[in-house]
Amino acid sequence: TDDDLSHMTEAVALGRKIYDNLKKAIQYIVSIHIPIILIVTLPLLLAWKYTDIFSPVHVIFLELIMGPTCSIIYENEPMEPGTMLRPPRQMTSTFLSLRQLLISIIQGLGITAGCLGIGYYYMHNGEDIDFVRTAIFITLLFSNIFLTLINRSFRYSIFTTIRYKNALVPLIIGITLLLVAAILYVPFIKTLFRMDDISYTNIAICILAAAVSTFWIELVKLFRS
Repeated sequence: TDDDLSHMTEAVALGRKIYDNLKKAIQYIVSIHIPIILIVTLPLLLAWKYTDIFSPVHVIFLELIMGPTCSIIYENEPMEPGTMLRPPRQMTSTFLSLRQLLISIIQGLGITAGCLGIGYYYMHNGEDIDFVRTAIFITLLFSNIFLTLINRSFRYSIFTTIRYKNALVPLIIGITLLLVAAILYVPFIKTLFRMDDISYTNIAICILAAAVSTFWIELVKLFRS
């Protein structure tokens, strides 16, 4: 009933934004679930000294964080520059190309390597299982934060996407950091999650491991630009 064709352009733009944001959410989900699965299974398969790294309470907590991240943050992402300059998508193309899926899998494996690497380091330095669990959990949580920020675009650097207007990004990340602090420093919650005391230096090491595990994709973006 509306013969103003300018609205057709707006509809295409909105459709492309929704499509892109849905892909970002799916790629994020693929990437972040890989380390959760492998952190539980690999210590068992590799016959580590410590195998009981995560319990159901850890997995439930991670799911509570990841749900709002992918459904709220990515849903409210603005349309990226150049979106309307792309040619129409081929009707025969798949939702996620093999390259996009491969990138998500590599991201997940990178986070897994960072988390288990830091855990293996502390385990072989004589730390007990609670300390190893704490280090792995902190590394995974910060990897999740970094992944959230990095996957806001697979074309533009984080230094560009950090300027995107999405008020929910600092809100969700702020809540995540508060929950991390509660797990580490509130006695009841700390006991529930079976966490150990950890120094600020070791927290910094965990954050560095998380950064190394996730920010490699920024180099990929740089060479693709």
